Amino acid sequence: MSGGDTAGRLVRPFTLTGGRTQPDRGDFTLITMVTAAPPPPGGGARLQPEHTRILRLCGEPVVVAELATRLDLPVSVVSILLGDLLAAERIVVQPPRAVTRSLDLELLQKVRQGLDRL
Repeated sequence: MSGGDTAGRLVRPFTLTGGRTQPDRGDFTLITMVTAAPPPPGGGARLQPEHTRILRLCGEPVVVAELATRLDLPVSVVSILLGDLLAAERIVVQPPRAVTRSLDLELLQKVRQGLDRL
């Protein structure tokens, strides 16, 4: 990798987000599920190539962490781009559901006893 490539890689996320460091809308976590929405009638606003790539990847539900990996971009940058798409109503976001389960102490004790016997 030449020095120019490294410098370009550092500048690119800044230019992709227009200098923004936080998404305008949405509270995206690593496990927020994202799916592409049908395009609006008339096509809507012109998208950046990265927005288009995100929409292609979101044909099937995908989590934010997977999008960042596939796009080879930091999660913070992907979150900002997703915020743009959410504002344009081009994606549907499903936040993670809280899991509430009570611990069954009796079951845990039986598991521990079984492991102790090994």
